[in-house]
Amino acid sequence: MKKGWEYKKLNNICFSIEDGDWIESKDQSPNGIRLIQTGNIGNGGYKDKQESAKYISEETFKRLHCTEIFEGDILVSRLPDPVGRACILPYLGCRCITAVDCSILKIKKDLVCDAWITYYMQSQAYFSIIKAQCTGSTRLRITRKKLAEILIPVPSLSEQQSIVDYLDSAFAKIDAMKANAEKALNEAKALFQASLKEMLEPKEGWEEKKIKEICETVTDFVAAGSFASLRENVVYNSEKDYAQLVRTTDLKSGFSKDGYVYVNEHAFKYLYRVNLDKECIILPNVGVNCGEVYYVTPSILPYNNNVLGPNAVLVRSNNYSNHFLSYLFLGKDFQNKLSDITSHMAQPKFNKTSLKEIVISVPPLSEQQSIVTTLDSLKSNVDRLQANYEKISQECDALKQAILRQVFE
Repeated sequence: MKKGWEYKKLNNICFSIEDGDWIESKDQSPNGIRLIQTGNIGNGGYKDKQESAKYISEETFKRLHCTEIFEGDILVSRLPDPVGRACILPYLGCRCITAVDCSILKIKKDLVCDAWITYYMQSQAYFSIIKAQCTGSTRLRITRKKLAEILIPVPSLSEQQSIVDYLDSAFAKIDAMKANAEKALNEAKALFQASLKEMLEPKEGWEEKKIKEICETVTDFVAAGSFASLRENVVYNSEKDYAQLVRTTDLKSGFSKDGYVYVNEHAFKYLYRVNLDKECIILPNVGVNCGEVYYVTPSILPYNNNVLGPNAVLVRSNNYSNHFLSYLFLGKDFQNKLSDITSHMAQPKFNKTSLKEIVISVPPLSEQQSIVTTLDSLKSNVDRLQANYEKISQECDALKQAILRQVFE
């Protein structure tokens, strides 16, 4: 605690601390009063997610006796990630309520300024206190009562404002660094997408063929046998074994996260159809990752023996460039055709039989290789800028925390 600072419980510096409203999906409307959710609350700032915005009608608002929130109210999420993150509600141009897992703080502005509170609520000092008050073993949360008991540092208003001005200036410079890196990345992505569209546009000499005419291999995990047979022959292990079972989550993370799955030699041989010993394309075909495209070569896999896990299709051609086909599968035309064969009932899903029937346009092999060379160069630039952006983001976040430690600890 800072010497000379007064510390007050959160409920003593607020006129009120209220819960948001319990809004079920059946209560939602296509428009009306905006429902601000925990996903809108960033660590220190409001996240506008207009594309996924939810609303309720005026009638529902009255029927449920909802609590309206206003510009300047402080919203605190009582769910991860992390618990306790807070933001000031900006002007959104519409009436708003918030979800039940948010708390609404109305600050006594003769004691504290709201920017002071939200800066403090970004600090590790604050989150350490929050974590100690959380309940739940698998999913942490904090009650409104516990939140109200949190101690908040309260120096004089003039000192608060002086520190806020300093933090505003420092954070603005840090945010500008991050924004410049993000701008360069977005420009590189836009160039790649424009080039992808232009280079995949069918031209004279291109042939139209079905996937099954181009790719000798279109298979998946369940091609090995019935579900009962798979359960009998394939046992998952968390400890390293003969082969790694490669899942969509592994490909998506670039094998950077723990929790890998392994199988023994018997299972590896049983799953020979999806052996990843040659270059191929993997298309997740179930769930939120449905339609993603991964070009896989043995050199990118961290384990010696590898087989493809469930919920994905393995595609391989012997006579066409698999690398080119992976780019073609990323293109808008193919993605639209893939969407046409995808069921969106319970969760997105397509099957390999329908995939085989999709018609694509392919150039001669020499042109395929030329296109790959150009797109590889552009993608390499995107990857480099992506890594740079992630590095700068981490450094900016660390720098902010260092400044907050200097202020609050």
